[in-house]
Amino acid sequence: MSQVLDTPPPTPASAATAPTAGPDLAALAARHGLSVSGARPSLPQYVRQLWARRHFIGAFSTAKLTAQYSQAKLGQVWQVMTPLLNAAVYYFIFGMLMNTSRGVEDFVPFLVTGVFVWTFTQSSIMAGTRAISGNLGLVRALHFPRAALPVSFCLQQLQQLIFSMAALVVILLAFGVPPSMSWMLAVPALVLQFVFNAGVAMVMARVGSKIPDMAQLMPFLLRTWMYGSGVMFSIQRMTGPDSDLPSWVGPLLQVNPAVVYIDLMRFALIDTFDASQLPPHVWALAAGWAVVAGIGGFIYFWKAEETYGRG
Repeated sequence: MSQVLDTPPPTPASAATAPTAGPDLAALAARHGLSVSGARPSLPQYVRQLWARRHFIGAFSTAKLTAQYSQAKLGQVWQVMTPLLNAAVYYFIFGMLMNTSRGVEDFVPFLVTGVFVWTFTQSSIMAGTRAISGNLGLVRALHFPRAALPVSFCLQQLQQLIFSMAALVVILLAFGVPPSMSWMLAVPALVLQFVFNAGVAMVMARVGSKIPDMAQLMPFLLRTWMYGSGVMFSIQRMTGPDSDLPSWVGPLLQVNPAVVYIDLMRFALIDTFDASQLPPHVWALAAGWAVVAGIGGFIYFWKAEETYGRG
């Protein structure tokens, strides 16, 4: 008796090549609570993450400040010596050789205050430009809101300025500037300047992460900005009625954010620098620049959060 073997019918070619239906990968990831690594969180969530790491920001800025001069024999003394030496150079060149001190009362306190306040902005922006590109190892190794880096560098510069303020107070007293209640105005002025600096630093951190050469260009841009910010001379006197400059130059220079914060500190600390030398609506200008730069810079930086450290 023979056994008949039934062969199965041939499988159609289309069925043989059809992929096996599987679960939706996005739904599967969502069901198990998985998310894309390094994905940008929502803006409110990002703010909460940044606030949760406030202790890291403070500790990181303090450690950077301590390590900055660790190889120098004078150590932390350079925190005060650097702006003082800059002020001495500017006094020799501008105050003595170019005679910009003419007509400016208390020129040395005027100059030193301008140098210290400008250095705060300059150093914050320079440090922010390198915040991502100069710390790629940290960015790639740890998961944290990247805005912590430019903010911590600005906080480092604020700490350095506070150390320098002790020398500034000695200079003010040595040149006969009496202490007064107006010195308390330096606190809100510095807070507004810090917010402005942090916002600009975050903008430059994003730009610097994509264009590393920006760190080489920034010193030239900042130097140009400094010369238009009245650090070494009185803008009011240089653009006054006897000036040969066009009439629109004075108002344009007075809304310069660096001028606004420098003049606020001079008004707070120097009794001969009165309200008539301030730009119109100076506190509104200072708050406006802080809000625009702080919020705008933060959002601009946040939008590229998932790109930092890649490529």
